[in-house]
Amino acid sequence: MKLDLKYKNKEHIFDIREKEGVPYLVYPLLEETGIIKHGFSTRMGGVSTENCATMNISTTRGDAPEAVTENRRRIAAAIGVRPEDMTYTHQTHTTKVAVVEEKDRGTRFMETDGMVTNVPDICLVTFYADCVPLFFVDPVHKAIGLTHSGWRGTVGRIGEVTVEKMAENYGTDPKDVIAAIGPSICQDCYEVSEDVICRFRENFPEDCWPDIFYNKEDGKYQLNLWKANEHVLTKAGILKEHIATTNVCTHCNPDILFSHRTAGEKRGNLSAFLALK
Repeated sequence: MKLDLKYKNKEHIFDIREKEGVPYLVYPLLEETGIIKHGFSTRMGGVSTENCATMNISTTRGDAPEAVTENRRRIAAAIGVRPEDMTYTHQTHTTKVAVVEEKDRGTRFMETDGMVTNVPDICLVTFYADCVPLFFVDPVHKAIGLTHSGWRGTVGRIGEVTVEKMAENYGTDPKDVIAAIGPSICQDCYEVSEDVICRFRENFPEDCWPDIFYNKEDGKYQLNLWKANEHVLTKAGILKEHIATTNVCTHCNPDILFSHRTAGEKRGNLSAFLALK
């Protein structure tokens, strides 16, 4: 299945994989650690219909339960994990990051936007439709994190919270962490109001502002969540050369990726997957 994605630049950031008709995206930088399985879903390869067509595994979008179950089976088989090992968040734009233990396998963490674990085969799963997926791999202590970062999470530096949680629980040194910023809305497509920008001015140093936003004549602003999260991750101690930043925008690719800015509430969710081998 050929995915005709539109890219913001020509850098080779990720590979497109497919198994049994299910395409997904992977980051070579993460794969090179040799300790994880991971992926990011597209709209393709599932059985859902109408607004959720076709690959939606979220139970919050009004999708048919039997379709969600089949989609979970398909994407799990493609990535090489088991549906019963998938452990989920119910995201509410918090900066709460859960520590996932063996007893949590297959459960859902409510009002939680990030997870960390060092338990093999537990597959962390988070959901998206323009917000930013953040992947974290510590190849030294064999620990991982997966986090959902919308503008509120980015202002709250949830990426840094995730790294701190890994350090606290697993002894992670940020300099060892390999990270990826996943497909999400780009600056060209992400117009916000001044009240949002005020929050960024309060929480990011002034020398970062030109990277993160610019204002327009109508009083609106264009916000760069990719660059903002890069600043968060480097401030957390992750080396710049250890960060792979997406060059694919969800809003620019509405036929391939779900986008809230494109479809509003009438849509499915994309999903990020990360598991230790």
